Amino acid sequence: MRHTRVRAAVLPLGLTLGSLLVLAPVGVTPAGCGDLTGGRLCVAGPVGGKGAFTTRYARHGTGANTGPAPAFRLGYQRRDARITAFPGWFGTLRTKDGSAALTGTLDTTRGECVRGLLQHAGRDYVTEWLCSRE
Repeated sequence: MRHTRVRAAVLPLGLTLGSLLVLAPVGVTPAGCGDLTGGRLCVAGPVGGKGAFTTRYARHGTGANTGPAPAFRLGYQRRDARITAFPGWFGTLRTKDGSAALTGTLDTTRGECVRGLLQHAGRDYVTEWLCSRE
């Protein structure tokens, strides 16, 4: 699995796989999000408890796109002080009006972190970690 980190700095991935730098557009990126050259990927949910987590991708400039809407696989990855887990997937869907979102329930603990994952055309993209407040 090949990951692309959606941040303006390269850091080691928990899966010990290489990453490719994608420069983000100018602006403030919300917690749990990452900017790609073509859109924004975010994860949201109650880290540190049980609840619904949503991974959402929104493309920039969708008006000029032609052809069928691309399909994306959306999911999450978890880590704590001991391990970084393998990816978990909510499913695959095509964008509608330039965005796609899927939700699932996770039971996370204090001190745990979650990040969003997007898989498209054989490449994986990840958000920044969204961590619980200890």
